[in-house]
Amino acid sequence: MLSEYLPILIQAIVVIGFAAVTLLASVALGRAGRRNKVKDSAYECGMLPLGEAAPRFSVKFYLVAMLFILFDIEVVFMYPWAVVYRGFLLEYGRIILWSMLGFVGILTVAYVYALKKGALDWKQ
Repeated sequence: MLSEYLPILIQAIVVIGFAAVTLLASVALGRAGRRNKVKDSAYECGMLPLGEAAPRFSVKFYLVAMLFILFDIEVVFMYPWAVVYRGFLLEYGRIILWSMLGFVGILTVAYVYALKKGALDWKQ
């Protein structure tokens, strides 16, 4: 039984040996980097890094992004659902239709709620 694991053991030894040899060769043959002011400065696409690190975004941006993901997942679930249940439509057609209409109904209520709350209104 141990002879069946021999190829895995050999491969593990080769992998660990290759990693060790590569690291040791890098240390032995590589030159130590010389530090200076230019090399130690941050590189930002050729521009000098001035100002804040990242611009501030409105909360509305994140809210719309989350709503997009929420309603985009609806389509991600609908397509495989339609493909998988194509063969069951003759036998269980009404149950499948009502389950999907319930799913779409819940998402429609969520969409109307988001509209009523003004989540998609950019002027506020």
